[in-house]
Parts: sequence; structure tokens; C-alpha cells
Amino acid sequence: MENTTAPEKAFFILNPKSGVRSSVSVPDLISAHLDTTRWVPEIVLTERAGHATELAQRAATEGARLVVAIGGDGTVNEVARGLKDTNSALGILPKGSGNGLARHLGIPLNLPHALGLLNQPSFHRIDSCAINGHPFFCTAGIGFDGLVSSVFAQSTKRGLSSYIQLVVREFRNFKAEATTVSINGRELSSEFFVVAFANASQYGNNAYIAPMANIQDGLMDVCLIRHVGVAEAIQLGYGLMTKQIAHSNLAEFHTCATVSVQSEAPQYFHADGEYMGQAKDFTVQMFPKSLEVVASL
Repeated sequence: MENTTAPEKAFFILNPKSGVRSSVSVPDLISAHLDTTRWVPEIVLTERAGHATELAQRAATEGARLVVAIGGDGTVNEVARGLKDTNSALGILPKGSGNGLARHLGIPLNLPHALGLLNQPSFHRIDSCAINGHPFFCTAGIGFDGLVSSVFAQSTKRGLSSYIQLVVREFRNFKAEATTVSINGRELSSEFFVVAFANASQYGNNAYIAPMANIQDGLMDVCLIRHVGVAEAIQLGYGLMTKQIAHSNLAEFHTCATVSVQSEAPQYFHADGEYMGQAKDFTVQMFPKSLEVVASL
């Protein structure tokens, strides 16, 4: 059926450094596959860290109905930060190595197919969260998660195989710290290997830290993993890739809208896989239905 309404503005934010290098020109793909009777596109390239957030805020202020992040999880996070609590919807053209939020939202990893989803958009409102004020839309984590994110941030290699090599290398030297998690009126203390906060079900690459997570229920899923040895780590890795971690005796799950964590020593932490620094005290909050997205939910 022909679209009889006037086309609306779509703002595309492209991180030229995201993901695996490709000879495919994203602007050419947009020109070839975007329905210009539905959208009037404008494409802007990011120039530095944080620039995508500024561009998204500007696009929302100017009334863009759709703001599309072209890149990996870091780019998606930056764009989504700029669109929280606005009337502009987030679209995603996944071009990263993990693509966690895109996968959870049912967005095709094939870019022409992802553009097809934008041509016939289905709009949904999803939750977002923040860890110590840093917004995240997929997952955040403290402990081994955070350490890996800090090392990965310094690495020039991307992709699943590089990530797995890094995880194996860092696991040998990681020491879990004494930590107390205050959740739903209870205090849980242990030397936690990982304290993960899941708004969506996976980290990326179909590694499911919380397979049951619902991105629209106003609750985050908190996954607690106590100190593990080599055999348990292998079991956890298998559980992540097969969605079986929720049935493992190595992981403990809770749902909540807010949680606080206190550690005896500073711990690394991440938001959507991006290293955020170190801290001893953490507050994680949920913001229900705070972001509109184009998705296949």
C-alpha cells in the first residue's frame, strides 16, 4: 500500500570506527534501501567519544521522529542516552561485534533487512537503567565483567574470538572481592565473581546472562555469580551460550527496580560493555518505559 502521509525526518548517526571493517558503504545502503516516501534521511558521522549523544539530543530537539544509531553497542548506548525521555525513537543499524540490544529487540543484523524494518516501523517503549548515573539499556556489571571491559577498551582487536581469548587470559589473574549486595530488603555478602544487571537478556553475540529478562517490565534482573574455578567457568560459559545459565547452580537471580552494592576494595564496572571506571559503592536504578525504539518485539 502506498504511503500517503508526508515523510518524516530520520537522523542517521554513523560511527565510522564501529565493528569489523567492511567495503560496504552504509550511506549507499541507506540510499538504496530506505523508503524516502516514509523518511527524509540526514546522515552525520561521529568525530569523538560522546559525540553521538550530542547529535542525538540535537536531533530530538529539532523534532526528528527517528534517530538511527549505526555502529556497535557503544554507539547505540550513546545515541540512546540522547533520546531518553524524548519523543524521538531509536532505530539501530547494527554494525558492531556484539550487537546486544539489536539482537534482543529482534533487529536483523543484515543491514538491508534492518532498513526494511525502519521502512515499516513498529514503535515500542522500553526500560532503561543507570549504574552510578551512567545509563545502560542492555547490561551493566561489576567484577570480572568490568575488568574485561577495561582491558577490551585498550584492545585494537574486535570480534568474538578476540573477546574469548581476552576472557581466558584475564580469568587466570582475577581475584574476587568481598562485596555486599542490598536488594529487596536483603543483604547478600560474598566474594562475587560477577554482579550483573540485565535490562535485556544478553551481553551480545547471543551470550545470555539473563535469558528471562523483559525489557518492558520495569524490573532489572540481577545475576550473582560467586567465586568460581576453571571447571565452573567453563560451565558458566556453556550456560551463557545455551541460555541455560538460569538453571545453573552457579548463578543466583533476583528482580528489582533498584539495587545498591558495597565493596571492600574498588572494582571495575561497565555499562553496555563500555568501561566506566572503578568504585567501591554502586547504585543501580531502573527507569521504566523511558525510551522509544523501533523493534520487532
